[in-house]
Amino acid sequence: MNRYTFEISYNGKEYFGWQRQPRQNSVQQEIEDALTKLNRNEKISIVGCGRTDSGVHAKRYILHVDLTDQIYNVNLISKLNKMLPKDIVVHQIQQVDKDFHARFDAKNRTYRYFIHQQKDGFNTDFSLYFPSQLDLKAMQDACQYLMGKQDFTSLSKLHTDVKTNICEITLAHWVKTSENEMYFEITANRFLRNMVRATVGTLIEIGEGKIKPEDFKTILEEKDRGAAKASVPAHALFLWDIEY
Repeated sequence: MNRYTFEISYNGKEYFGWQRQPRQNSVQQEIEDALTKLNRNEKISIVGCGRTDSGVHAKRYILHVDLTDQIYNVNLISKLNKMLPKDIVVHQIQQVDKDFHARFDAKNRTYRYFIHQQKDGFNTDFSLYFPSQLDLKAMQDACQYLMGKQDFTSLSKLHTDVKTNICEITLAHWVKTSENEMYFEITANRFLRNMVRATVGTLIEIGEGKIKPEDFKTILEEKDRGAAKASVPAHALFLWDIEY
């Protein structure tokens, strides 16, 4: 058995997130089922670089798996892409050290959240339509309070099974790509469940002038999910990159 990494991407619209769950369709299940079929129906398990919630997409996602020589060959990518649904794509497979771990060895993860402010019938699945005026400078100013290593309980889903809510953010900013389109980009060593969507929801409230940029500091200090604002919808969120 050798260990391999798969670089994949997926449209999360039809999936209940990355992780396999009872009675729910997941990206992990689709890939494991395809590999199991290639393994004469002997179960193969994969390990992903992290969870993505229901409806969230991934432009670059890394998983690792242990495979026999009978399964791994030069045609494996082609075989899998024929077997997998059209919204899951395998781009690259590489052999790695046997102790490599897709989740625990990841140094940083980057997410992007997309917003468009002019109605666009072709952009509805991957970007949030938000026609109200936003103060981009205020939203940009508020990003400074996210930086560094701190407790992000205020931006985390309640009752999760993680041992700590401490994360270290190294990048958080807004990028305007056209007159009516922008995205929020954030990089950290780890993320809590719902953290990016709660962050964007709070930043939008700042952009609308409902709260001030400096209020974000107070929200984080309270360590209370009720202090932050509502989460934005999942369909505009992408896991954009993984750094090892």
